[in-house]
Amino acid sequence: MESVTTRLMGFEMTIKEIAIKSIQELPEDATWEDIQERINFVAGVRKGFRELDEGKGIPHEKVREEFREWLSS
Repeated sequence: MESVTTRLMGFEMTIKEIAIKSIQELPEDATWEDIQERINFVAGVRKGFRELDEGKGIPHEKVREEFREWLSS
């Protein structure tokens, strides 16, 4: 399970604070869909960073190999 607090740009923030800050950065005419999209994006990025910290990332060279294969097909 994800920690309730995290360090973001040198500051300790709760998940709720990150969500509120993300929503506040949207334009005033943002829709519910815009808010949902932003929250899903931030959650996905955080999940990706957590997976990288756990060593679950794909090495750069492996990605380059896969791209070469995809582009040559």
